[in-house]
Amino acid sequence: MIKEPKVTIKLALQHGLTKKEYQQIRDILRRTPTFTELGLFSVLWSEHCSYKNSKPILKMFLIKAPWVLQGPGENAGIVDIGDDLAVVMKIESHNHPSAIEPYQGAATGIGGILRDIFTMGARPVALLDPLYFGNLQDPKVRYLFAGVVSGIGDYGNCVGIPTIGGCVYFDSAYTTNPLVNVMCVGIAKHKMITKGIAKGKGNLIVAFGNRTGRDGIHGCTFASEELSEESEKKRPSVQIGDPFTKKLLLEASLEMIEAELVIGMQDMGAAGLTSSTIEMAGRGKSGIELNLEKVPLREEGMIPYEIMLSESQERMVVVIRPKNFSAVKKICDKWELNCAIIGKVTDDRKVKVKRDGKVYAEVPVKALVDEAPVYQRKGKEPAYLKEIRNFDFSSLPEPSNYNEVLLRLLSSPTIANKEWVFRQYDHQVRTNTIILPGSDAAILRIRGTNKAIALTADCNGRYCYLNPRKGGALAVCEAARNLVCSGANPLGITDCLNFGNPNKTSVIWQFKSVVEGMSEACRALNIPVISGNVSFYNESQTHSVYPTPVVGMVGLIENLSYVTTPWFKDEGDVIILIGETISPAPSLSPALGGSEYLKVIHDLVKGDAPSLDLKLEKRVQKTCLEAIQKGIIKSAHDISEGGLACALAECCIMNKRKMLGANIDMLSDDRFDFLLFSELQSSIILSLEEKHLSLFKKLTSENKVSYKILGRVGGERLTVVRSEVGQASRLSMIDLEVKTLSDKWRQAIEVLLKG
Repeated sequence: MIKEPKVTIKLALQHGLTKKEYQQIRDILRRTPTFTELGLFSVLWSEHCSYKNSKPILKMFLIKAPWVLQGPGENAGIVDIGDDLAVVMKIESHNHPSAIEPYQGAATGIGGILRDIFTMGARPVALLDPLYFGNLQDPKVRYLFAGVVSGIGDYGNCVGIPTIGGCVYFDSAYTTNPLVNVMCVGIAKHKMITKGIAKGKGNLIVAFGNRTGRDGIHGCTFASEELSEESEKKRPSVQIGDPFTKKLLLEASLEMIEAELVIGMQDMGAAGLTSSTIEMAGRGKSGIELNLEKVPLREEGMIPYEIMLSESQERMVVVIRPKNFSAVKKICDKWELNCAIIGKVTDDRKVKVKRDGKVYAEVPVKALVDEAPVYQRKGKEPAYLKEIRNFDFSSLPEPSNYNEVLLRLLSSPTIANKEWVFRQYDHQVRTNTIILPGSDAAILRIRGTNKAIALTADCNGRYCYLNPRKGGALAVCEAARNLVCSGANPLGITDCLNFGNPNKTSVIWQFKSVVEGMSEACRALNIPVISGNVSFYNESQTHSVYPTPVVGMVGLIENLSYVTTPWFKDEGDVIILIGETISPAPSLSPALGGSEYLKVIHDLVKGDAPSLDLKLEKRVQKTCLEAIQKGIIKSAHDISEGGLACALAECCIMNKRKMLGANIDMLSDDRFDFLLFSELQSSIILSLEEKHLSLFKKLTSENKVSYKILGRVGGERLTVVRSEVGQASRLSMIDLEVKTLSDKWRQAIEVLLKG
């Protein structure tokens, strides 16, 4: 006989509900909920599942375009790429679990995002991992960083999905609460696209995959609170991944879909059996009846509450017609997976949870998925902004040694080569990877076509800290620029919005401002948001993380001949800067706000985020892509962290097999450090043969985009010479061997990890 605890207001508060929410539940049910019902409400009404603090704000996003086949609301978003093929993509966070148990936290994040993709009928083809950590000189940060990278690498490698890109930032803002975002992309034939839906009275609900245990119970409510000293005690909320079973689960799921046996499919991720079945019923406007004695268990004595809320990994649920069960069972047997009928679809729009004939929960589906409270929280601009934006850049001392400054910047972990990370990932498994990690974007060929897709994930949280609205727009533009520089036309965004506690007026103001900025950029560039995730409560007892809206983006390369990389190719090629080109120093100084130069060299986070003209941004991207498609561009690299000097150095050293120097001559009458290290937006460094200059100039004229010839590719050194207006004298500001630049850039992270 199962005896459940008596539900009280105290117990409801322990489940993360407020007094008002608990009373709302009592009003809906017209009685006190059972213990199992309390569990259902607590997880489905959590921020992680219900988006109760963000839903009204997210409505600002552009979500539709002619090529969007599925926008937000499903397990993943889908865009059409022609040839009866589609790209399926989603990004999620696994921040809290990774802060407590970095290896398993990161590994199960990969496992969950893989399920989101193949449950839609797509075969996963790539993983990306945007990561944000504190200062690598901190031993705890090194432990977290190494654990997360190992977890991502081991899981992805075992399943056989290449990890081909991402971004890695280091800042003290992420010391106690690292951000571990995971993105997956899949390819699906149109006819294979599957939704997470339960419909058709009498159809069967089948669970398959691993057995259910007690691990991961309340994982989604754990993700909906701040980290504290008590968080270490919540290690049971961190699930244990099994990549080998995941591979079997992936193949079985796709085989069922291809055999047309599936009405709806959903993974048992956050909130486990609860969210998977009830959300499917919500989409299908149906009801479900679950018989928990049929659920395969791996632990004795589990009560209905535990079975419904368990987040044990590698489990799926599928809705099928009764006549198809034998075929589904045969597929599961082939792949050595557990398979059991655990319930049926009803037409009463209720969730009924039974065990051995006794009802433990009976709740309207609508109450759980549609009637979660939605909060219109009022925001307030943080007080810190006024102080940090009021900064006089002219007070900065000008460097006495520009060579030393450039080498220090290239050694900064945020700018330095991430080869130590990428080496632990198998980025060539399945042999579709054209451009390896470390370029502006990763590129995968689409088998059977002459096309490829370009993938990137970007966000500079420091910009969003200084100016959330502008920072949100900059994140979108940076991602789009990376795709365009690779020869791709951007198609869609999946975002992971990482913020602090939404109950704080400053945080919700940051969140709303960031979404406004992202929305403006999406509309200006016509790039819809097709899926995403909101991760609040990313703060510890000491501070919040920087507002960090990670933008994952996919673009289509229509012809493999368009594939473009950032590094210089041939001696004598002309180096050109287009877009926000060299201007008088006063207008450049704002582009130092939040820069690596300001942080690494002067230990300051001050000023405003770099200025951004969305109309100019669109023209610059159009010019770059048109020039690439006309076959006249040999390399393209946008300016980002570290400014023009670091971007030029990267163009010289990114291709380890053929590093080439550059000779740059720049005209300037004012602060040269402003010129070299400002993080200009809407700016791209291009290289091309001189014979193509006239055609290129024609393109810039047609698109009303400025350009400046910086110099030429050649030699074994990067030299930057300064000329002054009306003066014959020329002063050498940077003169370094390419090998010296490469060594500093490539070795920095490994040196720091050794402590």
